[in-house]
Amino acid sequence: MARLPLFLATLALTTTGIAVAQRAPVTAPSAALLLATKAPTRTAANVARDRYRHPAQTLAFFGVKPTDTVVEIWPSGGWYTEILAPYLAAKGKLYAAAPNEKGLATVKAKQAAAPAAYRTMVGATFPASDAGAAVPAGTADVVLTFRNVHNWRFGKTDQTQAAFDQMFAMLKPGGTLGLVEHHLPENARGIEEASSGYMKRSSVIAYATKAGFRLAGESRVNANPRDTHAYPKGVWTLPPTYTEGQADRARYAAVGESDRMTLKFVKPR
Repeated sequence: MARLPLFLATLALTTTGIAVAQRAPVTAPSAALLLATKAPTRTAANVARDRYRHPAQTLAFFGVKPTDTVVEIWPSGGWYTEILAPYLAAKGKLYAAAPNEKGLATVKAKQAAAPAAYRTMVGATFPASDAGAAVPAGTADVVLTFRNVHNWRFGKTDQTQAAFDQMFAMLKPGGTLGLVEHHLPENARGIEEASSGYMKRSSVIAYATKAGFRLAGESRVNANPRDTHAYPKGVWTLPPTYTEGQADRARYAAVGESDRMTLKFVKPR
């Protein structure tokens, strides 16, 4: 009987046409993954944000193994790179994929400062272009993207579908796309994806499904019930950006980082 409410909830979602994935059981992070989150090469400021981003639990949910070939899309300041590089250093491989060399500057500086921890990291161009080497098709076990979909959708040009198509191409059959994105509830009123920086779950799933992915699971590990999603300058009002400066800073700090969806997709075999 205890399972009946869950069954009814799942049935209701299915009949509305919204893609449904079973809630995966919690996967405990391995000792190797926990060790990577404690790597001495991580910066103190990044470690302080673990309480918002739950990196060990997130990567465990995505099933990232130390022997995998992993692509990190748009690593930017290298927050996750600081964990992935030492985790994959012995037996795996890490592609840091960005639009250009400027987008890789920070992670390459980290690599120069700690070559042993970053010894299997190589740069790649994403979206693929003639400007640099792309990730070879069909070679990745896992592709990871953190809070990038809103940038692709609402940048100078809409690159969203092309991005999902290229990530699909990178993966081996059976490979995983792990995605974390600022989450806008489906029933949100008066809050637009374009101006808020949040994305609806249905929007993200539509792009992924069109590319050929199957939704395999989702987790609430990065959900934040304190996030109202309605702020003067969108998601960037919250930490770590604090676009409003000192105005109401204590209130936004109490909210913490944004409410996020954590979705696991697979490339069918």
